[in-house]
Amino acid sequence: MIIKQLVNSTALWDAFNKELDERIAFAHKQLSQRDESLEIYRLQGELRALHSLKLLRDKVNGPRKEAR
Repeated sequence: MIIKQLVNSTALWDAFNKELDERIAFAHKQLSQRDESLEIYRLQGELRALHSLKLLRDKVNGPRKEAR
């Protein structure tokens, strides 16, 4: 499964998260500059989707177990 390879490869996962962080920062910048409600809602949806992608590793592998 290709998604498992993405979330379990540290190099790929770090690069993916860096890209997500850049896109989140850009969307936040765009959000602060908009005043049309439709565009604001679209950007809020984009941010929600990007943040959910940051949780992909836990969704694929299950939640991390705490060390005891």
